[in-house]
Amino acid sequence: MILTVADLDVAYGKARAVSGVSLHVAEGEMVFIVGRNGAGKTTLLKTVAGFLAPAAGTVTFDGRVTNGLPAERMAVRGLRYVFQDKRVFSQLTVRENIELAAYPTGVKMAAAIDTVVGIHPGIRRFLDSKAGGLSGGQRQLLLLGRALIGSPKLLLIDEPTEGLAAGTIREVFTVLSGMKGHLSMVIVEQNLPVVSQLADRIYAMREGRILGELTEPADIKDRAKVEAFL
Repeated sequence: MILTVADLDVAYGKARAVSGVSLHVAEGEMVFIVGRNGAGKTTLLKTVAGFLAPAAGTVTFDGRVTNGLPAERMAVRGLRYVFQDKRVFSQLTVRENIELAAYPTGVKMAAAIDTVVGIHPGIRRFLDSKAGGLSGGQRQLLLLGRALIGSPKLLLIDEPTEGLAAGTIREVFTVLSGMKGHLSMVIVEQNLPVVSQLADRIYAMREGRILGELTEPADIKDRAKVEAFL
């Protein structure tokens, strides 16, 4: 397993946000976490990524227990987190945004640009434009491309289609579909058609707990069954 989470608790002060969560992700697997706002999905991802420290339980990434490791060290080990808010360095060009992502990996700039453009060739047109002028969809594609620089082992992606127009959702779906099977991913997503078409497994969360797991391919691809599961 590339990732194992066991009996994880996470708290903000006295408020318990995640309680007793266990899950796993195999090599090359695309796992989705679904649930209503406030279910603890983002808190779970941030804890796995090293932005938050667990109150109890363990996170094991690539064969090592990583509790307490900060996010920058997790990134060096091959775990990348794509935030929900589609945040880029607005005053820098797209090229400079890519350069910042490439620097800690040691990947040369030309190769980093090829990685980003490789997932969506249209990004090349904006390399010398300020990233703040990109649409939400273009920012999301840039962030996905940046996360791939340096051949990571695991991507954590939070709400990749949130707030995007239908046409842009299709572009993001195409990118994620092209990554499927080549990279391990945990994706928080509310768009059920996207989930049912891409997921290898689905976890449902509510009030900080995992309620269940959907594993059968036929059930995952049946949107009515996914809705019933939720």
